[in-house]
Amino acid sequence: MHEYSWFERLPFRSQTEAIAKHGTILAQRQHNKWQVTLYEYHNTFVELWSGEQVQVYSTFKSNANKVTIFEPYLDGVNVQHLTEL
Repeated sequence: MHEYSWFERLPFRSQTEAIAKHGTILAQRQHNKWQVTLYEYHNTFVELWSGEQVQVYSTFKSNANKVTIFEPYLDGVNVQHLTEL
């Protein structure tokens, strides 16, 4: 397992390559003018913040509460199909 600080020390291009190779998109949301994408990467969570002229990866500490991480994404989750079961 890679530590979150290891990922943060990578150059942006290497972060992008690592996420493309081993990351899984979990959710997306809008925050003001930012498109925020949540990834799972080697048992940790990584967000990609994409703005008009900048992209930034951010990570969470290993002891971060998973519910707190997912909470901003819950409004965008479509659960309507679950009621049809």
